[in-house]
Amino acid sequence: MTWKNYDVVAHDGDLVQLLGRRHKSQFITLKAGAIFQTHRGEIKHDEIIGKPWGSRLYSHTGSPFFLMRPGLADLITEIKRNTQIIYPKDIGYIAMVMGIGPGIHVLEAGTGSGALTTAFAYLVGDSGKVISYEQREQMQNLARNNLRRVGLLDRVDLKLGDAANGFEERGVDAVFYDLPNPHDYISQAKAALKLGGFLGMILPTTNQVNKVLPELLVNNFAFVEVCELMLRFYKPDWERLRPTDRMVAHTGFLVFARSVMERPEED
Repeated sequence: MTWKNYDVVAHDGDLVQLLGRRHKSQFITLKAGAIFQTHRGEIKHDEIIGKPWGSRLYSHTGSPFFLMRPGLADLITEIKRNTQIIYPKDIGYIAMVMGIGPGIHVLEAGTGSGALTTAFAYLVGDSGKVISYEQREQMQNLARNNLRRVGLLDRVDLKLGDAANGFEERGVDAVFYDLPNPHDYISQAKAALKLGGFLGMILPTTNQVNKVLPELLVNNFAFVEVCELMLRFYKPDWERLRPTDRMVAHTGFLVFARSVMERPEED
């Protein structure tokens, strides 16, 4: 049993989310005989196994928890990390624009902690594949552990390598860069992509975007899109509905383009 395939009740081996007061959450993998320990008390895994999702549980000190199946956004937000991750608000749009779904083969450069890798692996299904390149072995090991924890490692090929040296793959459906200087590697993405395929990237500053745009034209990419996404939550109190005090604003500029045989003429 893994996070990919759940029953109506929690089973031994399931990755579960325990939601406590003020939406504080804990993620644990159920194991018969184990004990979940927290500053708010202990819960035996045997008392969780077999319970329906949404059940209320109590620690030995009486603190309440709700048993939940983790959502993809929950797992990504709480992922173990050494660097900044790509947030769910951006990942959702990236996946929609680039058509990431069952059977798709997507190549990623800049694995990092594996947040986007996890989302891609979930979306491509058992018939798709994610190939993810990373220069730093320590970061790759962290991503491998994160993917193994959610049962998605079998859908990902993790490779140590530098985008400057190009990629072994040819004819992939999509390429995504999470690199500080993607403008240096546009030709490498072009070689790996099938014609009509998607190239995407995330960049924190306009300076980097300015360097990317001319390289896309030189390498016969068209239909270029540059955007950023804002996300604002509201306090769910029907008597005093208003925005929360903090907002996830600018996280990065998203750039998308399509690989074409030759550049279209200027309008």
